[in-house]
Amino acid sequence: MKNLRTISQTIEPQTAIEGAGVRLLRSFGPKTSNLYDPFLLFDHFAFNDPLEGPLRGFPYHPHRGIETVTYMLEGSTAHRDSIGNEGLIGPGDVQWMSSGRGIMHEEMPRRGESGNIYGFQLWVNLPSHLKMSEPRYQEVTSSTIPTYEKDGVKIRVVAGTADNITGPVTDISGSPLYMDVELAPGIDWQFPIPEEHTLITYIFQGEGVFSGQTIDSPKMLKFADGDHITVKTENNPVRFMLIAGAPFREPIVPYGPFVMNTIEEIQQTLKELRNGTFIKEI
Repeated sequence: MKNLRTISQTIEPQTAIEGAGVRLLRSFGPKTSNLYDPFLLFDHFAFNDPLEGPLRGFPYHPHRGIETVTYMLEGSTAHRDSIGNEGLIGPGDVQWMSSGRGIMHEEMPRRGESGNIYGFQLWVNLPSHLKMSEPRYQEVTSSTIPTYEKDGVKIRVVAGTADNITGPVTDISGSPLYMDVELAPGIDWQFPIPEEHTLITYIFQGEGVFSGQTIDSPKMLKFADGDHITVKTENNPVRFMLIAGAPFREPIVPYGPFVMNTIEEIQQTLKELRNGTFIKEI
């Protein structure tokens, strides 16, 4: 490892309102510029302010052309969709859904014992040849996500491989690496990343020195090309999501919950929603 990845962009997450009035911290969303290819969106959601009133969520809504990943930290989310899946993901659980040619689903939050709900949602693009593929759903419980702990470093590997540990979420386009990393105080950690893969990290607890720059939470970082990153901690611990994947390098046209490659494909999607043919019989 010779070529350190430096920080190319520091993003201050912005408050956004989505679904039925859900307040989010959004680091980025889908844009034609596609700066984070193959990743399209990253949200940090919470339902912990009593002034927000009754719990709101994401009622039945469509997706096409993307994969959505929900990772819970506290509380739970009830899920159901148009291909017959229904379940509840709790602390440490993951829901990874490939919408493919089209799916309708809903995600409704429930408070945990602490009264809080925390989690993340990541959108991953699909390459053009898989945009209209069969929708798929993977629900992964916390107990099946391998955890690596050594010398003050704790890593939960959701997808991809780290230190010869492979996460349970498989067969995802772009072969992404998605993992939850915690470093105790006084740690000097470096980690290899394939060159030319997009690398982003979301720091959500504490602070650390990322490739030479001190960063506090919450922040999203995008890194320049290289073959590894370094993270150091001093007096405080740090916890962050590390997300990497191979870019598809294809043009995209995002429109709400749909991300396709051309405007004609978006127009076709809207036409199918209007005439009731968006969901195909299985």
